[in-house]
Amino acid sequence: MGKAQDINSGVTTAPRICIFSQRHLHRLVSRCPMYEFEDVICEIDDVEVLVPESNRSFPVCQKIANRLARHIFIASLNPGVRELRLDRNYELFVAMCQFPSDLLSLNALKGWKKCCQTSICCLAELWAGELAKFKGHSKLLSQFDYVVLNFTATVPLVEKVVDGTCTYMPPGVDAITFCPYPNPPTRCVDVHNLGRKSLVTHEALLKMADQGKIFYIYDTIPNMCTFYPKQHRNLVASIAKRSRYFLAYPAKVDQKCETHGQSETGYRFYEGAAAGTIMIGEKPDNEAFRKQFDWPDAVIRVPYDTANIAEVLADLDSQPERLARIRKNNIVQSLLRHDWAYRWRAILDMVGLEPRPGLLAREERLRKLAEHVQQAS
Repeated sequence: MGKAQDINSGVTTAPRICIFSQRHLHRLVSRCPMYEFEDVICEIDDVEVLVPESNRSFPVCQKIANRLARHIFIASLNPGVRELRLDRNYELFVAMCQFPSDLLSLNALKGWKKCCQTSICCLAELWAGELAKFKGHSKLLSQFDYVVLNFTATVPLVEKVVDGTCTYMPPGVDAITFCPYPNPPTRCVDVHNLGRKSLVTHEALLKMADQGKIFYIYDTIPNMCTFYPKQHRNLVASIAKRSRYFLAYPAKVDQKCETHGQSETGYRFYEGAAAGTIMIGEKPDNEAFRKQFDWPDAVIRVPYDTANIAEVLADLDSQPERLARIRKNNIVQSLLRHDWAYRWRAILDMVGLEPRPGLLAREERLRKLAEHVQQAS
């Protein structure tokens, strides 16, 4: 099993944290923010990452196993993942899951309940209106001492069906990687439209780009995969730091059949703010978002399907002092509040573990970088 390095003393210690990662089972770029969280945890704590590998049967077995688990309380199905076994003890076991369907891969890991003092499942995406579809998966969630959700409205419903404690934790971002300081690059990208987009607004922006009025970056390949999640996140950060405007909407804004009207905060808001962009779009309609992005102009409202986006951008461009103030506020607030280090500290506080020197060092680095941004002209 792996070892962890104390960054201050140079002493090699046994890892106290075991992270169960999906990164070799699911390679969609939409999952990379969660892998980024894992990478930051590895930098600031004593961690061993378990990365299960799939069998050839995984694509088929996964679909069958999850279909069965949606209808009956089956929690022991292996969706075609090679078996792993823990052979040492840990203070904390953390299962990182994007969707409830990821939970079945835990059936390939033997002994984790006996080897880990405390267990947490971090579940990024579970819509309240979809909960009834995951009967078997909810039984798996009950194996954990804590279930941490990124969606506020889902928490009270999950609390009713699991044995452990269920709580909300907002998403985050590697605010240091996304921060354009200490050497801010030129913002040569006029508009960055990452992920889901309004076709009406997109067409209007394409027209502006075709006319040579703006440099517009957007996705053209749906469901893109990567074998290099860290490189992908660095690329996203590099483009965002060079972008003036950044479109952001509530999570899955165009998938009401899945969200059932639930308004939640996606990663876009954290990425756009950390990079110092001017975020334009629609704010999620929930109290958690209002608390997390409570500074002026964090997001400038531009309704979904806005056709006159050219006029909106021209009006904003005529207010350079306001834009400069927005950029600085977005960066500073992200450095002080939304880095993954703060999410990890919240988890440690919840389970009663002391922070390691790496976390303290990163928090100090974030504080000093925020001071530098505040003092910059």
